[in-house]
Amino acid sequence: MPASKGYGTLNAQSPLGPYNFSRREPGPTEITVDILYCGVCHSDLHMVRNEWGNAIYPLVPGHEIVGRVTAAGSAVSKFKVGGIAAIGVIVDSCRKCAPCKRNEENYCDEGATLTYAATDRVDGSTTMGGYSSNYVVDERFAHHVPANLDMAGVAPLLCAGITTYSPLRHWNVGPGKKVGIVGLGGLGHMALKFAHSLGAHTVQFTTNLRKKEDAMRLGADEVVLSSDANAMKAHANSFDFIIDCAAAPHSVDPYTALLKQDTTMCLVGLPDQPPAVSIFNLITRRLSVAGSMIGGMPETQAMLDYCGEHNITADVEVIPIQKVNEAYERMLRQDVKYRFVIDMTSL
Repeated sequence: MPASKGYGTLNAQSPLGPYNFSRREPGPTEITVDILYCGVCHSDLHMVRNEWGNAIYPLVPGHEIVGRVTAAGSAVSKFKVGGIAAIGVIVDSCRKCAPCKRNEENYCDEGATLTYAATDRVDGSTTMGGYSSNYVVDERFAHHVPANLDMAGVAPLLCAGITTYSPLRHWNVGPGKKVGIVGLGGLGHMALKFAHSLGAHTVQFTTNLRKKEDAMRLGADEVVLSSDANAMKAHANSFDFIIDCAAAPHSVDPYTALLKQDTTMCLVGLPDQPPAVSIFNLITRRLSVAGSMIGGMPETQAMLDYCGEHNITADVEVIPIQKVNEAYERMLRQDVKYRFVIDMTSL
């Protein structure tokens, strides 16, 4: 069995540290990937500290993976040894339910297998994530990376990228549409890049106008201070779509007040408290508050291909694995623009 070096923890109170374990040998349709870069997602921190109550220890986090294929099963057709592959939030599903059959494995009726802290459908072991030297995955759940893109900048696309690309595509964001983005962090900066690239008129909402210059650089046509009642009122009843990327608890009411009739606000951030929603805001204009979670495998590949065509990657700060605990604390202080990515050669 392939040996793997990683960074993990044995409980919610301990920091991440060196943790060695073994991967299984790749099956006929599986590949082994030596990990080059792994993004640091806020959900990694939630899971490491068991803030959602569903962590399984020992735990090795990481689900934004880019690496080089070092072994391939006899039936693998998508990848060749030596090629680059990317792995995202899920690594398996039941493959037989209605969502899986329509290539929306992320909505698998039985529940998709997460890249870490989940029960592996193949051998019953606990999945260990990408803060490690290698990964074994079925080729269906791995993706090609456009050769023109920086690999470190690609890693966050496997979560932050597809999480924002999918709802923007689902709700037909494009030219002639006015789109709001709530929050300018790991998710928000990708939503802003995509909405601008798709041709929409983009409005970045922020609680801190010091972010205005950066928001404009990333593609915002306008920047609105969400605490400024007059500035918010000026946009009332004018948005075709709003994507809420904020991870901190907040009310969605100030934003639903800005939507046109029969439009949608989609929540993709994961605050640790449920959002407050006024029903009156919804019923008076037949509004929808929706959610969206990553994307299916073909859509994820389509997102990566789109990024290759439009030269889109995440804005990242590359760190060695030894600084990951420091990165978690900085992430809580919003001291990153806009995603940490671990250089896994530092192992």
